[in-house]
Amino acid sequence: MDGTRSGGPVPAGEAKHRLRVVLIDDEALIRAGLALLLESEPDIEVVGEAGDGRAGVEVVAGLQPDVVVMDIRMPVMDGVAATRVLTSEEFNARRTEAIPVLILTTFNEDEAVHAALRAGASGFILKNSAPRILASAIRALAEGAGWLDPNITRKLLEEFSNRPEPYLPGHAELDQLTRREREVLAAIATGMNNTQIAGKLFLSEATVKTHVHRILMKLGVADRAQAVAAAYRSGLVKPDGTA
Repeated sequence: MDGTRSGGPVPAGEAKHRLRVVLIDDEALIRAGLALLLESEPDIEVVGEAGDGRAGVEVVAGLQPDVVVMDIRMPVMDGVAATRVLTSEEFNARRTEAIPVLILTTFNEDEAVHAALRAGASGFILKNSAPRILASAIRALAEGAGWLDPNITRKLLEEFSNRPEPYLPGHAELDQLTRREREVLAAIATGMNNTQIAGKLFLSEATVKTHVHRILMKLGVADRAQAVAAAYRSGLVKPDGTA
């Protein structure tokens, strides 16, 4: 059944805070299997689930979990569209940062992976990954880091290496960034590190790290240097270093 899940008591001696996860997948058996695997982890609990992206957005809005695990191919609203909503400024108006989304994918969904990257997903994992990998990915996202399955990373690197010249995004890619992400990118372009950016924008370093990760993902660049080049090329940052 979609919606809220009621978990059992937390074992004695266990950490009080468990990572709260919402599962969004149109296959009930997949959701049940994932929930069973994750609830065997002492620091993770599945608090809700949904069978399509639109219902998933409503569940996430009500439960405010730490991480969302999202399938790509779903009816009503697919995972890319749902991710775009969950990472939007409107949805996160009362939060300091967006809830990270971990995308479930397969080998043959390269195009969808790129679309989810642009939508703001924080990580990708193959559906046939080992249970311990799924748990590790969820923990990484909850800590503000990203997660790319090695096989997906290899494909992305191959694509970039096959481009005839270094790729630099233009105005269209920059338009995908949220207001806060543009502020972080502008700060990066002026030479600030994560600690300095956190102080300037009144954010935690973990939040800054999350924003940096999403900026690189959305722009499709490999590192901060390429992101800086994109900021200057697009006019986000002027030649004198001002935003």
